[in-house]
Amino acid sequence: MATLNPYLNFKGNTEEAFNFYKSVFGGEFKELQRFKDTPEAGRVPENEKDKLMHISLPIGPGNILMATDALESMGHKLTVGNNFYLSLSADSESEADKLFNGLSSDGKATMPLQKTFWGSYFGMVTDKFGINWMVSYDYKQPN
Repeated sequence: MATLNPYLNFKGNTEEAFNFYKSVFGGEFKELQRFKDTPEAGRVPENEKDKLMHISLPIGPGNILMATDALESMGHKLTVGNNFYLSLSADSESEADKLFNGLSSDGKATMPLQKTFWGSYFGMVTDKFGINWMVSYDYKQPN
């Protein structure tokens, strides 16, 4: 069965926010990827290359708080209501398809499910109630 984790969007201060969360919850960052280290680096303005494309902080058993800097230069406009996603991590591509298709019913797929450069099968959808979802299957399964 899929796991559910919050995914937060920040207006350029993700690193500051996550250092704060780390001081509150403890632990170590599981992943930290900057825009400069992605295939999209050429599209990112020089002053935003060190911003975070993705960060994750495990909080207790099975819970992961994740986030990104939602850069306007990359076409993201942050407003109250789209500053978070519910992130579903599926156990298989077929489960990801089922979840994505179900949530898309009468909603809007904002990024179709597809294989990504970071090693996941990933897509985003806004359901018919206006809730933002990320659906993924991670090819790099933990040992």
